Amino acid sequence: MAPIDFYFWPTPNGWKIAIMLEECDLPYNIKLVDLSKKEQFAPDFLAIAPNGRMPAIVDPDGPDGEPISVFESGAILQYLGNKTGRFYPVEQRQCTEVEQWLFWQMAGLGPMAGQAAHFRNYKADKIDYAIERYTNEVIRLYGVMNDRLADRDFLAGAYSIADMACWPWIRGYKAYGIDLKDFEHLRAWFKRVGARPAVERAANIGKDQFKASQGRAQSSI
Repeated sequence: MAPIDFYFWPTPNGWKIAIMLEECDLPYNIKLVDLSKKEQFAPDFLAIAPNGRMPAIVDPDGPDGEPISVFESGAILQYLGNKTGRFYPVEQRQCTEVEQWLFWQMAGLGPMAGQAAHFRNYKADKIDYAIERYTNEVIRLYGVMNDRLADRDFLAGAYSIADMACWPWIRGYKAYGIDLKDFEHLRAWFKRVGARPAVERAANIGKDQFKASQGRAQSSI
């Protein structure tokens, strides 16, 4: 199997794809897209990801045997799940459970946590209203996850791409001014997922670049 080109920078959206690639034991080549240098707007990258956001992948072994590029992290998770038959069930009821929580992350948890981190940590002139608004919404969303996980180990029953999508956005809880001790079930899930060897490997990818870019970053999204 030919390696997948994985366009990556160490952010939550990047890490969620790294987790899936590691979990599926797929060969891949990391192509760093340095957001601090605005490399996401380079013409070559825009040809792959028209929205100018990473992550993106190019799979030389597409479903028809031809190369295929995929952008948007949720779509990439679905594509890889379909490609491998792993972590993305085909049975309709189970699939719907997974997709609900995947889209919940894409539409809610990710954008709100990104805004909270931006206004709390990156914007020089602080706007109290924005900080309060987005922090409170992240706290609410953490509460939604905490309630969901009160009687189950994973968001959609079995471990799935929904957990992979959400875990990196919980990883940055300190940037949102949140203490996970306030969310018993979410905290247990965070540790449970984080203890998986594939997640540990993925979480270590790009650590040096992440630390070096913190002072220059304009957004955590």
